[in-house]
Amino acid sequence: MSKESTEKKEGINALGAAAAYNLANVTKTKPQYGALTPKWLTKFLEFKGLETGIFRVNKVVEGETPLDVLCSQTKKSDIIPDGYVEYETQPREYRLNSISTIVNVNTAIEDVYSAPYDQVQEQLSLAIESLRERQESQLINNDDYGLLKNIADSQRIQTRNGAPTPDDLDELISKVWKEPSFFLAHPRAIAAFERECTKRGVPPVTVNIAGGTFLSWRGIPIIPTDKLLVDGLKNPKSQNGITNILLIRTGEAKRGVIGLFQAGLKNEHSRGLSVRFRGIDDKGVASYLLSLYCSAAILADDAIAVLEDVEVGEYYDYD
Repeated sequence: MSKESTEKKEGINALGAAAAYNLANVTKTKPQYGALTPKWLTKFLEFKGLETGIFRVNKVVEGETPLDVLCSQTKKSDIIPDGYVEYETQPREYRLNSISTIVNVNTAIEDVYSAPYDQVQEQLSLAIESLRERQESQLINNDDYGLLKNIADSQRIQTRNGAPTPDDLDELISKVWKEPSFFLAHPRAIAAFERECTKRGVPPVTVNIAGGTFLSWRGIPIIPTDKLLVDGLKNPKSQNGITNILLIRTGEAKRGVIGLFQAGLKNEHSRGLSVRFRGIDDKGVASYLLSLYCSAAILADDAIAVLEDVEVGEYYDYD
């Protein structure tokens, strides 16, 4: 029997996968952008909308008490102190920062390739996520209004031994003891803290808040963000590195830290974000302008504290 006839008998006489593939509908995902994060800071921080993009923080001149008072059972025989509460004469003003980008989409691409996903909407969605990522980074690191740059010297502490210990976080709580809202730390700093807790036999409790599961310390959630950089990087390659951990009280009513945004924007897409159609050029390219307006304000010095020089590379052998 010939070799050709032998192969025909041994082979499978059926439609092959390569040919069938051409007739099959392929199930597709939306564009997956690996650099996106949950952006928990902007979800946990209380925000205040502004009318004109300017926010003035009026403060009372600091003292033991705003005004002297009388506390006595024999009021008639005592003189009631009088006076007034002094205000700062040059309060700080915050102006919103603009974060912008332009998205261009060829209208021919939009017309022909918008099933099952609208190409314009997918482009805009990814651009908006990129702006929100930058917003979170600016809230922490901006040279003007960023939280790290505006923490009072009295609210800055150093780690005892480099690695973040329970004692260090307790010290932070002593600085922000009036209704602290959440810790903020890089994921590697959180892992380092958990190792220190494990070493001491006091593992932190987990809590479920705002759709996420977080470690907590003394009942205060520890919120992760990669915008609190390690050695100046989001994703450092080295096993070691230095970073910071923040403790924040948020809310205007609590004289805490608040985010700021422009309210009532024209073409408003979401909080503080506008999306404007700029038109179509002679080559058939549609253009969209995305603008996000944001800032942050610390209403009282004791609304935030920072643990500095946190070493994230300390490991242990658990025998």
